[in-house]
Amino acid sequence: MTNQKYRVFFVILSKWIFWGTIVGLVIGTTTAFLLSTNDYLGEIREKNNWLVYFLPIGGLLIGYLYMNYGKKDGNNIAEGNNLIIDAVNGKARVLRRMGFLVYLGTFVTIIFGGSTGREGAAIQMGGSISETLNQFFKSHILDKKILLMSGISAGFGAAFGTPISGAVFGMEMTSVGKIKFEAFVPCLVSSFVGHYVTVHAWGVEHKEKLFVKHIPDLSPILFLKVIVLAIIFSLVAVLYCQLRHEIQKRSEKIFKENHMKRAFVGGLLVIALTWMVGTQDYNGRSLPMLEQAFTESVPPFAFLAKLIFTAVTLGMGFVGGEAIPLFFIGATLGNALSEIFHLPLSFIAPLGMVAVFCGGANTPIAAFLLAVELFDGKGVEYFFIACLISYICSGHHGLWPSQTLYPPKSRLYSVVESETIKNIEKNKF
Repeated sequence: MTNQKYRVFFVILSKWIFWGTIVGLVIGTTTAFLLSTNDYLGEIREKNNWLVYFLPIGGLLIGYLYMNYGKKDGNNIAEGNNLIIDAVNGKARVLRRMGFLVYLGTFVTIIFGGSTGREGAAIQMGGSISETLNQFFKSHILDKKILLMSGISAGFGAAFGTPISGAVFGMEMTSVGKIKFEAFVPCLVSSFVGHYVTVHAWGVEHKEKLFVKHIPDLSPILFLKVIVLAIIFSLVAVLYCQLRHEIQKRSEKIFKENHMKRAFVGGLLVIALTWMVGTQDYNGRSLPMLEQAFTESVPPFAFLAKLIFTAVTLGMGFVGGEAIPLFFIGATLGNALSEIFHLPLSFIAPLGMVAVFCGGANTPIAAFLLAVELFDGKGVEYFFIACLISYICSGHHGLWPSQTLYPPKSRLYSVVESETIKNIEKNKF
């Protein structure tokens, strides 16, 4: 009997190592294509500022594709990461064409100057590939969910070059306050394999040069400053999430869910915003200013400009990720607060970058591990506190309304357990 148990254990372990490897190989390759193409298109746009005037036309194209090819059996690709989360929780099914459409939509958004990131495309491609494997091999319902989580992990780990945080992100993203450890092995394997394939097999480099050069000495005053900063960062994350969701909700109502009209007007709004600020620093991924925030002063309201640009871009129907915009918002906000809190830029900017992302994504462990990997393990005690405080203070808000709370983050929040963020906000307001 004991030998039979060990045999079953090793069979299951081997199965998940095999599937995690397959998922990592495929998604590592597709993510390498995503990163290389995004960099190429981003460079083209930066050299040709006039391309931003074609953003409304790009919106029409994205809207046409999503309206005509993005819906099937009640599943809508336009829901993005929310569809992936619902699929993991057994409430929806990922469409196999999702990966292709989100890649195309992301490329269109990037080259014409929409304010967006890339991890959303990587995660959704991961879900699309995992669903393709699920259907081809007719996986068991529980295996389907685990494969989808491994796809999320591979996409995130490969997109940022952070395989450890990627592994945890796939397990942590789908539910708030509950990590699905049953997916640990395939998530870990797929994230590491995806990262290895992207960087070593295809030679794609992660170009963001972000460093923590100086960590202040430990002191009670410094910990108090970090706590206060984390609260501020969490509130800004909530502001972004609420503005982005409100723009989406109202624009869908105004245009009667006509994705083409919505995105066309959204493109016009982004052009108007670009005219107002007089620069294209907030179009696209805005990587130069993100890097600058770690070493020298940036405009004090840069975080607010990027927040509005991204909320309008994604809220009006364009496609892309939200992690890099949140990194930008947090880093530039930290930069603006540096003199007030008397902290070095290379410390407060990364603190804000990770804390704002954590407050929006509701993934404190993955966000903390992201900081450890990105910044070579420096200042881990501060990043840990910042992530924890930001996670708690962001309350029942977040980037993805489909996330379910298990249990509420604190007794201070009078919300129902096992309820989605979307329903909690609807009932509250």
